[in-house]
Amino acid sequence: MVFKEQTFHGRQPEAEADYTNRATLEASVANALAVAGGIDASDVEVTAEGDEIVLSGHVGTVEEIERATVIARTVEGVHTVRNRILLVDPTVNVRH
Repeated sequence: MVFKEQTFHGRQPEAEADYTNRATLEASVANALAVAGGIDASDVEVTAEGDEIVLSGHVGTVEEIERATVIARTVEGVHTVRNRILLVDPTVNVRH
């Protein structure tokens, strides 16, 4: 019998521990955003890519965009924050 190392299309499969670490990091940043003052993070999505955090979604002010970056950087394990949060147009969805 010949032992052949497991691969998926010629690449090593990712370890499940990596997914657990990413999920924990994402949850930690999302929680920090949720409990921090000065930001409504209800429409902010947090995604971990390695040790980098990507923030996306919408907020109401430029200050909230900046605050989200500051908050995310304070979470242990975060090395880089890429902020893709956009401003909500206050004139959209206004009922007359």
